[in-house]
Amino acid sequence: QVQLVESGGGLVQAGGSLRLSCAASGIIFSANTMGWYRQAPGKQRESVAIVSSGGYTNYADSVKGRFTISRDNAKNTVYLQMNSLKPEDTGVYYCYRRPYWGQGTQVTVSS
Repeated sequence: QVQLVESGGGLVQAGGSLRLSCAASGIIFSANTMGWYRQAPGKQRESVAIVSSGGYTNYADSVKGRFTISRDNAKNTVYLQMNSLKPEDTGVYYCYRRPYWGQGTQVTVSS
């Protein structure tokens, strides 16, 4: 049974930082591309960042230079370091490994 469990969300002021974590189980973590998505109220879910099994990363234009995705294969965990947060980063952040989703963690950035 595949499980993706996110943590680390919360309320932060604009300009602040948060670090999200996603602990995976039930998969061969090191062999999988992992991703972070987000969904703002009233909007479609969108890709934020991905990291391949080989460490290749890709980011949405809106977060380039501010967010960093990384993975620790020994801990079966993928991270999203979010710096210089903006109110428009507010939303529910989901961990993704095709075709599985985590339950999401809320990130709220106040202005």
